[in-house]
Amino acid sequence: MIDVDSHLLIIDDDERIRGLLRKFLMRNGFLVTAARDAAHARRILTGLDFDLIVLDVMMPGEDGMSLTRAIRETSMTPILLLTAKGETDDRIAGLEAGADDYLAKPFEPKELLLRINAILRRMPELDEMEAVPKILHFGPVRYDIDRGEMWEGENLVRLTATEAQLMRIFSANPGEPISRTRLVEDLGRDKGQAQERAVDVQITRLRRKLEENPKQPKYLQTVRGAGYMLAPD
Repeated sequence: MIDVDSHLLIIDDDERIRGLLRKFLMRNGFLVTAARDAAHARRILTGLDFDLIVLDVMMPGEDGMSLTRAIRETSMTPILLLTAKGETDDRIAGLEAGADDYLAKPFEPKELLLRINAILRRMPELDEMEAVPKILHFGPVRYDIDRGEMWEGENLVRLTATEAQLMRIFSANPGEPISRTRLVEDLGRDKGQAQERAVDVQITRLRRKLEENPKQPKYLQTVRGAGYMLAPD
């Protein structure tokens, strides 16, 4: 179970759903703040930090996709999208906008709880103490394995929860190809072609932070027939 201090922001225009989610998550040990739409959420986010955002996609006015992109411009707070759209392309679009996971409506509250806990477990503990750092180098970028931190010079490269988990998986197996199927399993996702496509999207996003030329990756390589491989200097 995740620490009870985790603070969630629920954004949904349906007052009934918003209230039910708030009560359910509070009963399961979370601190919960609720917003009725994107504009309301923007006002809340100017004054508070959250451990995770649960965001409905279909809302009047600014929709969840647009708000996700806006949040990603300044914050790496994990985002879980709630959507009535079950099509693969819509789910991929959510990940491309910067979401860490998605859940199609209608859903079981227990599944929402499991997904929230899974995302929070993947978040790196930035305050962990380390005795001897173990560092991987990728040109000007370096990755601290013990801390789960990526740096470019003196600047911390902010990773989403899923990107951080991918780096942990790859850094534990440098130079070893890892299949898309295994990545899906290690990320705690359900198996299937759609999830493998979702992994491809996450790899593309991670390459933008890791590679000098993401279109010709040197460090996070595609190994034909085998998957992906991390190849540090």
